[in-house]
Amino acid sequence: MARIYVASSWRNKYYPEVVARLREAGHEVYDFRNPPHGGNGFRWTDIDDNALSWSFDQYAEGLHHPLAVRQFAADLEALAWADTCVLVLPSGRSAHTEAGWMSGTGRRTLVYIPEMVEPELMYKLFDAVVGNLDDLLAAINP
Repeated sequence: MARIYVASSWRNKYYPEVVARLREAGHEVYDFRNPPHGGNGFRWTDIDDNALSWSFDQYAEGLHHPLAVRQFAADLEALAWADTCVLVLPSGRSAHTEAGWMSGTGRRTLVYIPEMVEPELMYKLFDAVVGNLDDLLAAINP
């Protein structure tokens, strides 16, 4: 069985089902929404309710806030632990950075696109691009 880092977005409606299906298939899954160190994951608004309207200087300072440092360490530890990454679309910058990091370290990286989006050429860097959960599970267990 695989150790899987699921990279996605807080707003992704498919994320809970992906985590559940991977676990049902017997895989170990890091769930950033429910990290092993407790809590409900990290949101910038945990630091400041006005984080979405920060200046650049406030953002740069926010990266050093203890909550941001703690969650970054947890996510990086999970990335190092995992042997597989599943990028679940739609997602944003962090998820794409995580998938790129995993691929760059030579780990299996898969893209799951549950609803078609604009094609992306650079997904050719990854090991597979799939459009349904059955194909995702088959790609993890070749």
